[in-house]
Amino acid sequence: MAENALFPIRTLPSLTAAEIAALGLSLAHLGAGPQSATARRALRHLFDDMEAPTDVIATTLATLTSPLDPATARRARTAAGAITARLVVRLHYADARGDVTIREVEPVTCLVHGDHWYLVAWCRLRKGVRAFRFDRMLAVEATEIPARPHRAERFLPFQPRPKALATN
Repeated sequence: MAENALFPIRTLPSLTAAEIAALGLSLAHLGAGPQSATARRALRHLFDDMEAPTDVIATTLATLTSPLDPATARRARTAAGAITARLVVRLHYADARGDVTIREVEPVTCLVHGDHWYLVAWCRLRKGVRAFRFDRMLAVEATEIPARPHRAERFLPFQPRPKALATN
């Protein structure tokens, strides 16, 4: 048997920011079982060859691969289910000042920025895209209201933006 058959050469898959965020969110609410530890190790391997400042990678990776507390994990599962089913969710949300609003949002994706998980969604109250920190959500309620489809790539950081056409 050839040596390569026993030890296949590892090639790193090319994943988009949306795919990495989806994997991270799935891992974050898996808990701390043995399968989740293996999956988190695999996610760390995706970052091995990324060209970004080390502190950015370390912070993002730590957040992506740390299990969420049970209450936040429940909210994340509800949001993830709504993204998949393209349904509106109702958020009870406390902003940075502690003011609480109830908002119906069309969830687009989840992402990590620094030490926090965010739900990126079209907010029907503000009529625009907003990012909601999971740790500031007091409740996430599933609805049966259909959400319009939104492309996640338009709302993720570090995505190349089309250059504006020059006008003379």
